[in-house]
Amino acid sequence: MDGQKIAKDQPFDLKTQVKRVAIVGAAGQLGRHITQELLKTNRHTITALTRKGGASKFPDSVKIAFVDYDDEESIVSALKGHEFLIITLAYSAGSEIHNKIVQAAAKAKIPHIMPNIYTADVVLNNQAIGDETGMGPAFRPLLSEIERLGLKWTVLVTGLWYEFSLACPPDWFGFDINKREVTIFDDGQARINTTTWAQCGRAVASFLGLKRVPGDDNDPSLTLQQFQNKAIYVSSFLISQREMLDSVERVTGTADADWDIRYERTAKRIQDGRAAFAAGDSKGLAKAYYSRIFSPDCPAVYQKKLHNGLFGLPEEDLDEATLLGVNMAKSGYSPF
Repeated sequence: MDGQKIAKDQPFDLKTQVKRVAIVGAAGQLGRHITQELLKTNRHTITALTRKGGASKFPDSVKIAFVDYDDEESIVSALKGHEFLIITLAYSAGSEIHNKIVQAAAKAKIPHIMPNIYTADVVLNNQAIGDETGMGPAFRPLLSEIERLGLKWTVLVTGLWYEFSLACPPDWFGFDINKREVTIFDDGQARINTTTWAQCGRAVASFLGLKRVPGDDNDPSLTLQQFQNKAIYVSSFLISQREMLDSVERVTGTADADWDIRYERTAKRIQDGRAAFAAGDSKGLAKAYYSRIFSPDCPAVYQKKLHNGLFGLPEEDLDEATLLGVNMAKSGYSPF
């Protein structure tokens, strides 16, 4: 275990699992699934940081800390005594608020953070694609700030969120569920990694069930330390658009004849998405990013890196996940 800390050389509490977890965004789209899965384990005391005056609702067993993100001391006070921080924010939140939270975490002496980076494998790896799609410039500086402060990070690589993306406008997965329209990118056969929110939550809960460090030099246990400044790779489905459409048709009792199926080159979608985003349409960023991940030359598939087995994650039922996305769309879901 070269370079690794071991428990006998550390304070006693390093022998144990993380007990006190703070979450920013615990009531959000991804955050609530992480919170639910952590609560199921009965291993942690969870504190949700939320803005003063906010109307977010939390499970009764979650402690609530009201903070003002313009008042560092309020964040520091809320974070003191916690051992791990999870940040889940909207992409639109930007880096300023993230850095404020991280700087407060350093002052509160929280050693380990899961930052607000839940993307395809284009931030730590495939950086040219990350830079091309804007993911790299948006997210790599967040890691640099964590490291500057002497803290450790672990990134959860999720690929594209499955049910969310299916329910979103066609700029995401190409589907308009309610209109029964779908735009197939190229020939629709390119497979990508996608993950459900529930699987993301299970991955985080399993990760935080690990010991911090090995008990001694002969301890083969998986530990949090092994994932310091590294990524966890999870996925629910390695799937193509054609396979998505087949699943949508199964859960809706429809066939190709019931759908308006169009085809468009990913190269054109990338170009159009960039132009739309430059003109102020935020959906353009999703269009360019998703189309690039589906591109024939995109190396961002990470199936061979998966940690699903390592963390005991279940195999999921595709049609069940698809039905969630379909029902979200039918209920009028919007990502904005």
